[in-house]
Amino acid sequence: MKRTAILLIFSTLIGFTSKAQHLEKPKAKYNYHLYLPQDYQQSNKKYPLLIYLHGSSQRGDDLNKLKGYGIPRAVAQGQHFDFIAVSPQCPSNKYWFSEDWFSVLYAELQSKYRVDPSRIYLTGVSMGGGGVFEVAKDYPNTFAALVPLCAWLSDTERLCSLKNIPIWTFHGTEDEVVPISETDSKVKTLEKCQGRITYTKLENEGHGIHWLYEKREVYDIYKWMLQFKK
Repeated sequence: MKRTAILLIFSTLIGFTSKAQHLEKPKAKYNYHLYLPQDYQQSNKKYPLLIYLHGSSQRGDDLNKLKGYGIPRAVAQGQHFDFIAVSPQCPSNKYWFSEDWFSVLYAELQSKYRVDPSRIYLTGVSMGGGGVFEVAKDYPNTFAALVPLCAWLSDTERLCSLKNIPIWTFHGTEDEVVPISETDSKVKTLEKCQGRITYTKLENEGHGIHWLYEKREVYDIYKWMLQFKK
């Protein structure tokens, strides 16, 4: 019964996503967690930019919540990266497709930091995984690569606009929150339009696959992304 209720809510929200993406979105400024490479202050070079989108449980107005998992957690644990990592926080009761926060954030980052515009990457988990697809649909000429994990709140509409972007997507075969069929359908759609899609099904894994951001010795999603340029 619980699983049926989850799937019903999921289907309803997917329908809302499809309608919402055609509406003119209001501009919005979201707070964000920022990571700069260790040599940033000593260098004049431009850096790759990786934007990470969290899941639904971390929405709100407290950036400390972002350290629960994902890239902010990896940074808090002392991991270092060769790119600028930005983790915006989605407000409560909103989704990554609700407002046009991306253009506002990207403009600010370009003005404040030395960002290489040919090396912009987007990744996210759960609601953030769906956000990767939705944001990239709105800005398909911006990103060099995408890594969505167990994408939630996203559909296949306009998906072929991403066919030229390298995408590596993951989903746990035992995910009881977001059905793996959601990723299956996206992969099939992109394959039909000759999209550059790589799909990894994580056997016996559930919804909590955010460990991919920390265990680089298993799947180095950062190295994979950074090989691509616009």
